[in-house]
Amino acid sequence: QSTVCEKIMELLGQNEVEQRQRKVLILSQDSFYKVLTAEQQAKALKGQYNFDHPDAFDNDLMHSTLKSIVEGKTVEVPTYDFVTHSRLAETTVVYPADVVLFEGILVFYNQDIRDMFHLRLFVDTDSDVRLSRRVLRDMKRGRDLEQILTQYTTFVKPAFEEFCLPTKKYADVIIPRGVDNMVAINLIVQHIQDILNGDICKWQRGALNGHGRTYKRPFPEQAEGGAVLAAGKRSHLESSSRPH
Repeated sequence: QSTVCEKIMELLGQNEVEQRQRKVLILSQDSFYKVLTAEQQAKALKGQYNFDHPDAFDNDLMHSTLKSIVEGKTVEVPTYDFVTHSRLAETTVVYPADVVLFEGILVFYNQDIRDMFHLRLFVDTDSDVRLSRRVLRDMKRGRDLEQILTQYTTFVKPAFEEFCLPTKKYADVIIPRGVDNMVAINLIVQHIQDILNGDICKWQRGALNGHGRTYKRPFPEQAEGGAVLAAGKRSHLESSSRPH
């Protein structure tokens, strides 16, 4: 979830750093929604377009952008307008960073993209909490309650169960209760600090001495999406959000 990434940035003190100087940055899958046709946009404005389906995303652009970031290049990321459901002409410049927090609802669905990450986090949140947050957010975007609930029952919930929830098996770490789970978030923050300090190399050697086994274990303590942290000079962390 985006709030988890924002909390991580806050605890690392990176949200107060000028963009060019940041060692950690957040990149959202939401930025890579496809450009809609006139017919699709008309449906979207009525709440009749499925933004939670894997085909709603421009995976080729997403993959090439992430690849460029991993290579240390400055990239231009699309800017998406959730009110008009359209990709704007202006883009956001993203500068190289040591750790990239990449968050979205289906970040683990595409294997080519999933395989780019070194640590995958799944933010697990109760379904009632997800719905209440969605209602409040979408009403602020000018949508009426009936449309929000209809879209949720028609597209969001079924897509979550069919496409998002099954990707939980790819997670290395599961974070229940989202941003309320400060024990888990503090552990992730410490892990990122180890990367930034160069201590991650020692951590990796320790893992290899343990026969290289990886354990998937939930942090102490229901589900919203995926997340990823990549070790090395270029790192990625994913979480989840539900933009539409």
